Amino acid sequence: MQRKKTTMLIIMGSFLFVSFFLYLLLPDRNQTKVESVKAIASVNQEQTENTGDTAAENAPAEEVGQTDLVEENDKPITEDIKAKVREVVEIALDFFKKDQKIVAIGDSLTEGVGDETENGGYVGILNHTFEHHNLNISVENFGKKGNRSDQLLKRLEKEEIASAIKEADMVLITIGANDIMNVLKSNFMNVTMEPFQEERLKYIERLRAILNKINDLNPDTQIYLIGFYNPFERHFGEIKELGMIIENWNDDGKSLAEEYDNVKYIPTKDLFSNSNVDLLAEDEFHPNSSGYKLMAKRVLEFLKESYEESEIDKVEVTS
Repeated sequence: MQRKKTTMLIIMGSFLFVSFFLYLLLPDRNQTKVESVKAIASVNQEQTENTGDTAAENAPAEEVGQTDLVEENDKPITEDIKAKVREVVEIALDFFKKDQKIVAIGDSLTEGVGDETENGGYVGILNHTFEHHNLNISVENFGKKGNRSDQLLKRLEKEEIASAIKEADMVLITIGANDIMNVLKSNFMNVTMEPFQEERLKYIERLRAILNKINDLNPDTQIYLIGFYNPFERHFGEIKELGMIIENWNDDGKSLAEEYDNVKYIPTKDLFSNSNVDLLAEDEFHPNSSGYKLMAKRVLEFLKESYEESEIDKVEVTS
């Protein structure tokens, strides 16, 4: 992805460089007094030799036509340069506005379970936002309710998902909540840290395999790993271990993301903490439409950071 951005900047710089020198080299069709200024140095000398005008030959080059340039042609030249630069920048921006593709993979949070509006959760909100702003950004959603990290790793072998990732500019991932729930179901009446710590190590290895697989399919894509929130905070806030489990898994996911140049970790825990607004669905686990909208806004903030030169930069999430 960094190579793509570097290439874009090189192309834009080249456009500007070529445009400026084209301006210097192309003749002025209006044939104003600025033509006298162009007749300096070697050109002026060549004309003098042909005409035998020794007075012109001995005149200092910087004095020739200087008044005409400043008084009558300084403004037109500036406006002409601005016009040519603007034209080239617009060409470069058109290049930046090429079609973009986002692939979302993961569990029920990617699928959008809990969104009472049935608009597809945070992924659907992002897609609606891009459409509202008429952006050339397509979104494919491969979220599947109940997916654990081991199941997602296997799903990456499917041709449909693999092909989509190969063409993706961005990949969004939510995974791991069901890994935690799987352990919690077996230990809910006696929550201790040990089984979660053991499973967390296995989860991180599977997550590493997922990131490596995506990079094997498309080393130029930008990957965003979306962190966990604590759905138990409101009703089981007194069970401190639950909060610590979420925190530990988030920390490990963030640390793993930092090992890759093209992976960014997106936190969500703070979005759902100590909120005066009900952000969870009736199942008290998945976000409702308000919760998903907060997630979409957070994801969009990170997309803007990565694509500052693109059309995404000016977008705000719409309802």
